[in-house]
Amino acid sequence: MATQDVLQEVQPRLATQIAQLWPPRGEWTEADYFALPDTNRFIELSEGELIIPPHPTETHQRVVLRLVLAFQSFVETHNLGTIRFAPLPVRLWPGKIREPDILFVSHAHAERISEQVYGPPDLVVEVLSSGTRRLDRGEKFLEYARAGVDEYWLVGPEARTIEVFVLVEDVYTLLGKFGPGEGARSQILAGFEVMVDEVFAG
Repeated sequence: MATQDVLQEVQPRLATQIAQLWPPRGEWTEADYFALPDTNRFIELSEGELIIPPHPTETHQRVVLRLVLAFQSFVETHNLGTIRFAPLPVRLWPGKIREPDILFVSHAHAERISEQVYGPPDLVVEVLSSGTRRLDRGEKFLEYARAGVDEYWLVGPEARTIEVFVLVEDVYTLLGKFGPGEGARSQILAGFEVMVDEVFAG
């Protein structure tokens, strides 16, 4: 049998055997999730399924970096807590693990920080893209509210807007939608403001 024929026969069988090592779709547990090999990809766990968002773009990374630097500077200066960015697993509740682009955990909730996974943050930022917009505005919007995340930022590079939502009686209410020439501000980080034009500058 030719080498090419042997490879064509072996490869599908090998792929099937490897696939059998993993749980069936819808049956992934946290133990399975945390047993995954280390990777720089964002991987989330929801309803027993792994969710792998698209790779971040250059624009996405540039916007995230600018926001992280702004938040980090303010939080460090005022000794308010911890700023982190993805990839970093966040357990909203058992079996629901997300990886927000940016998160803040106050000193008051420092017990939510562990070596492997964080508990619900005080503030979450998601940078919208064509591949994540529906999830960020839909499922995650409801999930972060249910988990008690006090403030949720939706950052839109295409629209060049930053929407800030705050939790009021377990439901997100729009604090403000900020565009060019304006400063986006936080409620839980009193005094924090970042200029929209600086966030989206090319």
